[in-house]
Amino acid sequence: MSHPIARVLPLLEPAHLDRDFDYLVPPEMDELAQPGVRVRVRFSGRLVDGYLLERLEKSDHTGKLVRLERVVSGERVLTPEILALVTAVAARYAGTRADVLRLAIPPRHAKVESEGVEEAEKPERTSKKSPPAADPVVADGDSAHPDVPQVRTAAAHPSDAGISIVPGIADDAAAQPVPRGVESTGESALAIAEGGSDIGDAAHGGGADTAPVQVGDVSATDEVTPAADRHSVSMPAAADSGAVAAESSTGAAVAQPDLVVGAGDHSTASVAAVPVGESGRQPVTAASSTLAAEFPAWGRYVHGHSFLGALAEGRGPRAGWQALPGEDWAGRLAELAAVTVRGGRSAVIMVPDQRDLDRVLGECVALVGESAVGLAAGLGPSARYRRWLSVLRGQARVVVGTRSAVFSPVKDLGLIAIWDDGDDTFAEPRAPYPHAREVAMLRAHETGAAFVAGGFSRTAEVQAIVESGWAHDLLADRAVVRQAMPRITAPGDTDAALERDPIAQAIRIPAVAFTEARKAIKAGGPVLVQVPRRGYIPALACVKCRAPARCRHCNGPLALPDSAPASRGALRSGREGVAEAQSPACRWCGITEAAFRCGACGSRALRAVVIGASRTAEELGRAFPGVPVRGSGGSAILNTVPEGPQVVVSTIGAEPRVPGGYAVAMLLDGWALLGRADLRAAEDALRRWMSAAALVRPGGRVIVMADAGIPTVQALVRWDPVWHAGFELEQRTEVRFPPAVRFAAIDGTSDSIAELLGEAKLPDGVEVLGPVPLPPGARKPFSSGDSPAEVERMILRADRATGSALSRALAAAQAVRSTHRSDAPLRVQIDPIDIG
Repeated sequence: MSHPIARVLPLLEPAHLDRDFDYLVPPEMDELAQPGVRVRVRFSGRLVDGYLLERLEKSDHTGKLVRLERVVSGERVLTPEILALVTAVAARYAGTRADVLRLAIPPRHAKVESEGVEEAEKPERTSKKSPPAADPVVADGDSAHPDVPQVRTAAAHPSDAGISIVPGIADDAAAQPVPRGVESTGESALAIAEGGSDIGDAAHGGGADTAPVQVGDVSATDEVTPAADRHSVSMPAAADSGAVAAESSTGAAVAQPDLVVGAGDHSTASVAAVPVGESGRQPVTAASSTLAAEFPAWGRYVHGHSFLGALAEGRGPRAGWQALPGEDWAGRLAELAAVTVRGGRSAVIMVPDQRDLDRVLGECVALVGESAVGLAAGLGPSARYRRWLSVLRGQARVVVGTRSAVFSPVKDLGLIAIWDDGDDTFAEPRAPYPHAREVAMLRAHETGAAFVAGGFSRTAEVQAIVESGWAHDLLADRAVVRQAMPRITAPGDTDAALERDPIAQAIRIPAVAFTEARKAIKAGGPVLVQVPRRGYIPALACVKCRAPARCRHCNGPLALPDSAPASRGALRSGREGVAEAQSPACRWCGITEAAFRCGACGSRALRAVVIGASRTAEELGRAFPGVPVRGSGGSAILNTVPEGPQVVVSTIGAEPRVPGGYAVAMLLDGWALLGRADLRAAEDALRRWMSAAALVRPGGRVIVMADAGIPTVQALVRWDPVWHAGFELEQRTEVRFPPAVRFAAIDGTSDSIAELLGEAKLPDGVEVLGPVPLPPGARKPFSSGDSPAEVERMILRADRATGSALSRALAAAQAVRSTHRSDAPLRVQIDPIDIG
């Protein structure tokens, strides 16, 4: 055996054990024990799962090595590219590689794996540039941060990401880091800072975070010996969601062309610019002419066919795509994937939920056939693992999935796209809490693949990377937008409208909305009504003092549930808007409050604070007798509805499609979306409104029940999400909120937070804010004992230039804390979506 040593990453919970360990490979396991397979090893007297990272000729440890217990499977499930991505994600989010691997690789299903064992033994190589796994480059030092092995990616040359590959491992002396920057030119769209600094930090001219990540000494047991001598490695950290600017070697920003195309197949990280003609549009080549004839819908977007041409030529364009109103966005994403597959590469498309997944997958199957698969948590363990293996073995070239699909081990990645990145389902609720958009950006940067963030609206994070030049706009001309969009108005938006209906802004559904709905129904058109809350009357308050009605048992909110028999007549109204409750029930514990009495003023009278979708449907049914009223929301979501006169009452995100589009849409209770105490309230409200308004036919009517003077409402009326995203980014930059800065939220008891901050060596300039209570609805961090009554949050705020240093400091502090065997609850989140 030429390489008798196996370097293994055990899947261990303690942060200080997130490092590689050397084991001896028995002769009978020599053939199966290959890099990337699952293994079982003995660690501290017990058997644990792990992944074999590489085979070595000899170990740096001079003592006796423990043998591998067994190779679980010969399937090489951990590819070099995914290993590098997992390492970078763990460093970006101050987590461990074991936690990220649990998100990236699904549990093994032995029966499914044995079905295609012959194909697994001879994997098909789809790219000549895909090199075999290189020896990890690790560092020698006394830092407590987990080691970061450097490997070659499977889809791109190492120099594509500006990463120095140092082959071999010295026996006695640690090698010095070999950082290598990429010289910028006048046409480059991205420059990797010297020393491999974070690309987001380089955007702000930081360049300060270039110290190599080093591995400290961890005490080993008698049976297991950690790999000792580690070599320093400089590598870019995860792509920041904030601004990523192009820089020259002097740190000055480089002027950007109209469209940036990444060098997915070039030997350097420079990005080739597509030439722009005198008219501002790109010259049409023979390839783009063919694509224009085959996919004419992309011609409505400036540079749309040039973007397809760049994909077909194997380059890596990056763009923020704003879909037109009424656009068949699923078909457009499928066309991007088809063009990528036609060029011999693979594509990954991420969508928020199963309904969107089914829609996009159907479009992809129509274009590329059985080479498209869907990956989602809703599949059973065998079906999910079978599809995942087809991706690993190169049989599937297009992956459509939810947030976990970002780790799909596709062969020769050419495109990674995310639709509606503002949806909160893209935020992983499990440690280390990565966001799918950030992981996708990191993977696109490391592999040179194309990146597309699409949606009807735009988040501040996508606007930040567009303004920096890392990605560019993929928009339609304003004239095209005006032709495709419906007419959007707000009640009382003009003096003439207020004269016609003085109380239009004070009532829930003004007269103009009823008038437009009656016209549409009379003409045979459908009407969409969007309601923020489901249920009948989901919130009640005291009629005298307006205090929220609370349960006497658990202090939960009281409501009139739709399922209650008395809900239809539960309110006895003495005058409009004032009612006395008969039997409200608690939304938390379910106990019926038969004899409610206000705790503040003693009144027994209740009023409805919010009207749910069920009550709204009931009222509209009385307003439009003889017209079908359909409901969509909760557990009864409709995907499509037939044409014809009808009223569709839908909760947010459950709006069904109708052939030809809706004639009228009413967006009710705008204050419920805009009035939330959340950093992303306005951004989220615009996203939900635009998703519903996009279902309305061109020339139809959309009435939004909100103040017309609010910037978010104005952005909807003009259909200008790019302006609104820029406005949000400017506001957040002024007050130092993400994505302008890096946030770290530390949740736990006061003692556990103090213990972590006492061990953390925070970089200069980090602001410590708090403590404050957890945001409403936030889960408490996990505790091995009883859940504490008081859990608070501490916020650490740092410039993006020091963001990577902050993550390393927190990871090192968690490693030190884990050696103390503290069982107090603690959770560390980098850039959480819910700040409070």
